[in-house]
Amino acid sequence: MNVKLRQRLKGNKISLYLDKYVDGRREYEYLNLYLTPEPEKGKLTKEQKDANKEALQLAETIRSKRHLEIVNGEHGFRNREKAKGSFLRYVEHLLVKRNTSESNHANWYSMQKHLQDYVEKDITFKQINKDWVEGFKEHLRTTETSTGRKLSQNSQLAYYSKFCAALKQAYKDGILQRNPAEQVEGVKPGETERSFLTYEELQAMAKQECEYPELKRAFIFSALTGLRWSDIEKLLWVEIQHSKDLGYFIRFRQKKTKGAEMLPISEQAFSILGERRNPEDKVFEHLKYSAWHNLKLQQWAMRASVIKHITFHSARHSFATLQLTLGTDIYTVSKMLGHKHLKTTQVYAKVIDQKKQEAANKIKLEL
Repeated sequence: MNVKLRQRLKGNKISLYLDKYVDGRREYEYLNLYLTPEPEKGKLTKEQKDANKEALQLAETIRSKRHLEIVNGEHGFRNREKAKGSFLRYVEHLLVKRNTSESNHANWYSMQKHLQDYVEKDITFKQINKDWVEGFKEHLRTTETSTGRKLSQNSQLAYYSKFCAALKQAYKDGILQRNPAEQVEGVKPGETERSFLTYEELQAMAKQECEYPELKRAFIFSALTGLRWSDIEKLLWVEIQHSKDLGYFIRFRQKKTKGAEMLPISEQAFSILGERRNPEDKVFEHLKYSAWHNLKLQQWAMRASVIKHITFHSARHSFATLQLTLGTDIYTVSKMLGHKHLKTTQVYAKVIDQKKQEAANKIKLEL
């Protein structure tokens, strides 16, 4: 076992890297350190010589450190016995611990399945390195689902994030000394298509009957308040409050973010809730949502002559875009939606800018 400092010409620079041979396996670690080569004519300047000397000294320091890690039996691990353990079994253990919500558990479960496909048999912590992590990211990019489609960009992001969370936890648990995922560029989020209703379309749906009246009331309530399905489904009468100064408002805790919220609502939004019942009763007592209910939602939209792919979440998107279109500042809209970061709300602003551009291009004159 040894660690050697090597050089490789890369463009007009010389790249410094480590050649590590441990337990019958060869690994390379590029240091992001570079030397300026001797020119064919002339000599290096004093500044270039000093920079080369400093880079070589730093590279040698890193090489010595890696060598000591190997000599001490660590080679990137704090606990040699734990390092021999199965990473797949570790992920299975985390899958149980991270079952904090249905969506979170689903992402962990899907990540585990893709990880099993990638590994085929098993892998120990000791075998995990930067190249292996990059390989899993590439696996997510190229793999196909049962329908023959590739994973969406945001599905790749969700699964890779859970994978990195597992490696980070292993570092915290004292199994890994270094997290190899920190050396790999993450998966970038994709642009999400947000289906929303215009004011005229929302008005048309409000006037049209829906086969499932409870679903209609909940959808319109979401469009008037911006509440998510998860918060509407669990909404209790005790959370619907009123004061002389504030009018009607909802005091609740978001299911997704766990944040405590106080959301003002209009009198019209309150009026569609119906007769107040016991404080601990659900406001939407018989509300359900499934593929069948989503079909009824789509049929309701079509009867209102809305030819768009509509889901329940479209109501929240409609609230956001209508508020911004009508002049509400983005900071206020962000707070009403319960977003933690303003950049999340800025996606809706981009949609509006795009629609403005499309509208501007509709008028064309023959000159």
